[in-house]
Amino acid sequence: MRLLLPLVLVLIPSLVQADVVFDGLHLTAQTIATGLDSPLYLTAPAGDPRLFVVEKTGRIRIIKNGILLPEPFLDISDQISTNSERGLLGLAFSPDYGNDHRFFIYFTDPEGTIHLAALTATGDRADPASLKSILSIPHPEQGNHNGGWISFGPDGDLYIGTGDGGGSGDKPGNAQNPNMLLGKMLRIDVRTDPYAIPPGNPFAQDGGAPEVFFTGLRNPWRNSFDGETLYIADVGQDKFEELNITQLTPGLNFGWNRMEGDKCFGAKTCDTTGLTPPTLVYDHSLGCSITGGYVYRGQAMPALQGRYFYGDYCTGEIMSLRYSGETVGSKAEPFTLQPLTSLTSFGQDASGELYMVFGHDGSVAKIIAKN
Repeated sequence: MRLLLPLVLVLIPSLVQADVVFDGLHLTAQTIATGLDSPLYLTAPAGDPRLFVVEKTGRIRIIKNGILLPEPFLDISDQISTNSERGLLGLAFSPDYGNDHRFFIYFTDPEGTIHLAALTATGDRADPASLKSILSIPHPEQGNHNGGWISFGPDGDLYIGTGDGGGSGDKPGNAQNPNMLLGKMLRIDVRTDPYAIPPGNPFAQDGGAPEVFFTGLRNPWRNSFDGETLYIADVGQDKFEELNITQLTPGLNFGWNRMEGDKCFGAKTCDTTGLTPPTLVYDHSLGCSITGGYVYRGQAMPALQGRYFYGDYCTGEIMSLRYSGETVGSKAEPFTLQPLTSLTSFGQDASGELYMVFGHDGSVAKIIAKN
């Protein structure tokens, strides 16, 4: 894969809201919800007009017919830890949610252990009593680098992005250790109770933890599928943020902690044998923490079809690119549609329209085109 750097930007201490003309469209941000408590993700079941917003503090809220419902869809705030980067971090609905009413959450308990749990729901309320932890990963010492993204892939399996265990530099070497579930992309089949190992996983038989699908990740934050292609935004250490765009080839190693971005980490030279280099890297003159997004597949703005949007948590700015299979092209200058930092996530509704989630401000905005 070819490495390309985003265009240079001079950072400013405060952002000014600005509409932008992009791919022939005059884009802007439409605030659709405020008053949320540390929101960090938005998603929706297939074919469902509702929006589900994950709050770090332990609740899932519903935006229905443009209104934020007062009662949460789920509240597990008494079962989680929220210090540092811990909390309720991920949500994925079963591909057949309309019939089986199953969904999955990713959270940290009071001891810091990561849990993947399954639940069921009826209407606008989940059943807290149905919560069943189906996978747990010890994460006792550090509060950061928990990962938290979960999503069903095109193969119907559940993908789980985990952080390297926290601290700095991954001193325990979790990301490069195939026997550890930290610093990985995991893949499991939850159609079997509690789950089965897909036979194509690289360590399904031996050599490592059978749940592991990819290795060498630091803290993948907000990844997404576009058909058979997976976009992984991996937060860097001191110098570089990276985006990995890949097909679902079992056993890829994205390099952390031997490399940060496209450079050796902590050394002038390193052994890069067997490592998959990032598709795109930007340095910390442009931001400090990548926030992954989505390829636009909605119908409201057809000119944006196939364009990937991502951003940076620290600047609140949005960046965009088109991926042609091996190279990145048609990049956009970094821009902002909202005068806010803390861009904690992008979101996508059941129709493929795009949203932005701002954690500190407690708001959600939709990316739209002006008439």
